[in-house]
Amino acid sequence: MDMKKYTVFLVSCFFALGAFAQNDTTQKIVEGRKNSAEQQKKPYVILISADGFRYDYAEKYKATHLQQLANEGVQSPYMVPSFPSVTFPNHYTLVTGLYPSHHGLVDNYFYDRNRKEFYSSGNKAKVADPTWYGGTPLWVLAEQQHMLTASFYWVASEAPIKNTRPTYYYVYNEKINIHNRIQTVVDWLKLPEESRPHLITFYLPQVDHAGHQYGPDAPETEKEVHFVDSAVYELTKAVKTTGLDVNYVFVSDHGMTKIDREHPIGKPDAVDTSKFIVSGDGVMVQLFAKDPKFIKDTYDQLKKEAKDYQVFLSTEMPEKYNYSKADDRYNRIGDIILIPNWPNVFNLNGRKLNVGTHGFDPIVVKEMMATFYAWGPAFKQHTQVSPFKNVDIYPLITTILNLPYTEKIDGTTKLAQQALK
Repeated sequence: MDMKKYTVFLVSCFFALGAFAQNDTTQKIVEGRKNSAEQQKKPYVILISADGFRYDYAEKYKATHLQQLANEGVQSPYMVPSFPSVTFPNHYTLVTGLYPSHHGLVDNYFYDRNRKEFYSSGNKAKVADPTWYGGTPLWVLAEQQHMLTASFYWVASEAPIKNTRPTYYYVYNEKINIHNRIQTVVDWLKLPEESRPHLITFYLPQVDHAGHQYGPDAPETEKEVHFVDSAVYELTKAVKTTGLDVNYVFVSDHGMTKIDREHPIGKPDAVDTSKFIVSGDGVMVQLFAKDPKFIKDTYDQLKKEAKDYQVFLSTEMPEKYNYSKADDRYNRIGDIILIPNWPNVFNLNGRKLNVGTHGFDPIVVKEMMATFYAWGPAFKQHTQVSPFKNVDIYPLITTILNLPYTEKIDGTTKLAQQALK
């Protein structure tokens, strides 16, 4: 084979492998694991995330099944996402009880100084590489204690963190229809006790997709809210056929808001790419100095130039963000951070902007707030709890499943005390 043909062959193989990764719909099973006798007696939890399901969507779009389930169990007016209010950091926060600066996923796309490389939520190889992830996800904690787990998608569930994946899991794809996914959950719960998962994660992306493309007020978004509402109802009905008393925790990672697409913020004149590595776009831009001597002058210039955005040194980030240099355990936060004032966003690359987005400070932009409902035998009935930070989901679930942990987390047991019987 001549060199030109060989190169074409290699490129075609590369694309074929990429396509396979995107369309791999086979269930992965880690063989040789069993629930211990002690864990077989434990409760069951299904943790459901509806991406981008804003705190008010169920009421706004009359998601009647979810409203009824929430009314029967526990609900909160809203749950506070961690900063930045984007998908990968917050999904990983939900299952580790750590802020993004503490678990390492500081954005969907970010630069790591020590590794001299970028992480991207769209890069399958990076997503499956365990060295990017800190903390101990719920499924790892459970498996370490001989409790089996299953994941129908969750951020980081494909990576062998601490050499451990869920016993049953799927590589993320959107090819498997909802009925087959629900049937798989039922099949898991009908397994013999020694092989049956007690923690199941279940992820639904539809509302986020519609919110980005059409905005939070569009009929397309309303349609996907109703899809999620029906899917959760179908799941609860199907699970009842197993005869098991299952606990459900329904959450979202963040909300959604309309942005000003007509007046995007371009690259500030003070940003010199020969002096800084630039990471991010949209709702946050981070600058990593190639030499610390560049930081002060550039910061001072940006402060003078700034219009429709705020400029922070990472050493002086407001405490509410938990996103300062002092918080940065993995050296992944820039020296200078630019945050646009809602509804403005950066557009450094001239790309087409979505109608809706998220990532803003949830304390300032309430439309970033997330959803929390929970029901089942472990939960109080007809109870409303006060708003809380999403780091508290981890200790809630470890309490239900009676899974001790020794690592220090950012979450507290306040939610568990308010919500559980």
